[in-house]
Amino acid sequence: MDRVTQMASERPVVIFSRSSCCLCHTIKTLFSDFGVYPNVHELDKIPGGKDIEQALSRLGCNPSVPAVFIGGELVGGANEVMSRHRNRCFIL
Repeated sequence: MDRVTQMASERPVVIFSRSSCCLCHTIKTLFSDFGVYPNVHELDKIPGGKDIEQALSRLGCNPSVPAVFIGGELVGGANEVMSRHRNRCFIL
């Protein structure tokens, strides 16, 4: 979990993703459309990715990806991000 916390704090917006996940792609595109270029960790491409996914699950991410952190704080997955987007709750 310490590794997730450290990685989530590397940049203002961090997304944990899998390269084959269509919901992950949608969330990355949404932020890109905002002009925000988050630090994206493709868990299927990095060493220890499975361990990170398990840690994200323990944090309450279900499914574990996409997992979005803003300012080091967990925002949530695709449902939470899209809900905040629809309600215009993002200040980026």
